[in-house]
Amino acid sequence: MGGPSLGPWAQSEGAKEGCPAPFLILGASVGNMSENRKPQLGFVGKPPGGTAPGNSGKTHCPLCMGLFKAPRLLPCLHTVCTTCLEQLEPFSVVDIRGGDSDTSSEGSIFQELKPPSLQPQIGILCPVCDAQVDLPMGGVKALTIDHLAMNDVMLESLRGEGQGLVCDLCSDRKVEKRCQTCKANLCHFCCQAHRRQKKTTYHTMVDLKDLKGYSRLGKPILCPAHPAEELRLFCELCDRPVCRDCVVGEHRGHPYDFTSNVIHKHGDSVRELLRGTQPHVEALEEALAQIRGTNTALQKRVEAVAADVRTFSEGYIKAIEEHRDKLLKQLEDIRVQKENSLQLQKAQLEQLLADMRTGVEFTEHLLTSGSDLEILITKGVVVERLTKLNKVEYSTHPGVNDKICFSPQQKAGRCHGYEVYGAINTKEVDPAKCVLQGEDLHRAREKQTASFTLLCKDSAGESMGRGGDSVQVAVVPKDKKDSPVRTLVQDNKDGSYYISYTPKEPGVYTVLVCIKEQHVQGSPFTVTVRKRHRPHPGVFHCCTFCSSGGQKTARCACGGTMPGGYLGCGHGHKGHPGRPHWSCCGKVTEKSECTWTGGQSAPRSLLRTVAL
Repeated sequence: MGGPSLGPWAQSEGAKEGCPAPFLILGASVGNMSENRKPQLGFVGKPPGGTAPGNSGKTHCPLCMGLFKAPRLLPCLHTVCTTCLEQLEPFSVVDIRGGDSDTSSEGSIFQELKPPSLQPQIGILCPVCDAQVDLPMGGVKALTIDHLAMNDVMLESLRGEGQGLVCDLCSDRKVEKRCQTCKANLCHFCCQAHRRQKKTTYHTMVDLKDLKGYSRLGKPILCPAHPAEELRLFCELCDRPVCRDCVVGEHRGHPYDFTSNVIHKHGDSVRELLRGTQPHVEALEEALAQIRGTNTALQKRVEAVAADVRTFSEGYIKAIEEHRDKLLKQLEDIRVQKENSLQLQKAQLEQLLADMRTGVEFTEHLLTSGSDLEILITKGVVVERLTKLNKVEYSTHPGVNDKICFSPQQKAGRCHGYEVYGAINTKEVDPAKCVLQGEDLHRAREKQTASFTLLCKDSAGESMGRGGDSVQVAVVPKDKKDSPVRTLVQDNKDGSYYISYTPKEPGVYTVLVCIKEQHVQGSPFTVTVRKRHRPHPGVFHCCTFCSSGGQKTARCACGGTMPGGYLGCGHGHKGHPGRPHWSCCGKVTEKSECTWTGGQSAPRSLLRTVAL
């Protein structure tokens, strides 16, 4: 059969491992229990209270937070209670791997391999790491049982004086002893029955309190296909543990051996994988340590920057509040000043009005009720008074106005080291007092930028001293009013505005400059755009002889010549204009437009070199 003899089952395996006979050789009561169900770990009441904090992750379910009950090992190596897994919401995926799934389970170890095909696969998510877990055909109960977790739970329960453990046989009473031969937890009644049976009379019984120092309390692991048999063999072909009935049934003809004989080979392969995995663990731990360090540094840096932001903002808020108080005080001072001026003007006008009424009423009464003699007698006083009143100068308009505005964009200096904005202005621009000035005000060249300046003033003719006014400028060709030229208005923040534009064609243009939709002084006006300025191709020199270094063939547009065969001009000789001039056109103004046409009639060999 390709494996060891199964005749002396109890002697060969038990003697080789130094362990007692398997659980299946117990008496009728134990045998019946083995045939009906697998020995499971059960609890009554709440989990034991003396749980060690360090072992809570190995003994407690991450979902229900209680001690494991029938724990199942997921492919991601996390352990969860069977009932907790059954409560998770499953989902359906398409499995393209075929019948050979990566999910390891005891319930599917005897399934035959299926050819790869597209088939729906039911899965769940690991409640710890959210990894996808493909459920085998048997569902959650077909997943691998975590026997290590069961052992840890048993040890945890023993540390709590056995609280919560129930008998493996009757599953009803509290556990008092443990059969070391059968590895079964027994109550007092089952323990007495266990000793009375012939096959289990000499089994070793131990009190639970004597097991607290143990690091492992193994229980027989029974075959899922044959519950009465213990898994003691290992099928090399199927790479999984099997029982005695398996090797004579489904695994007939497969090479197998005792688990104690193959554990070294398979353990070494697992250790090799472990050695290859541990460096990754160390590298990941180091990476996480660096991330934690960076995160700590980040938090400290964020706190430091946040402190800087708070300090800056608090200082800025304080500066703004102080600037606000200054502005409000300035506004109050302006109000008081204007009201005092208005009250003074009001008092003066009221007194003048009272004097005027007195004079008018007295005079009217005199002229209507007085006799001729009375009129002549008081005439001198009346005339003198009325003449004096008529000569009094007064203004029919208020001496001050209500023009107060706030300019939030205007710079207001620094306060406590912070730049603050916002100023209160009592001046108002008067378009009729604004002035346009500049050399390019009425002249321009095509495709060359022309500019002029707008000086804004108030009604008193004083400069505004600030910017922020709404200035509209339009440059429109006289014959193409639907094609205005693009203009640029630059606020100099001092009451002046730099205005520039670039006409594309020569001709007459109309320029309109408005403030608050009112034309300024001199607007609109016309600008004559001439053709592009022609630069001088020659040199601006005193004479041809000097600028050419004495060349006889060099000519000048002034037409002057020198004796001795020189075709160009010289100082004091015939044709010299008597002052510096351009060699290309003869003009004597350095900053001028060249008039040389370059035609056939123009003299050749004109000096166009740079002066030496």
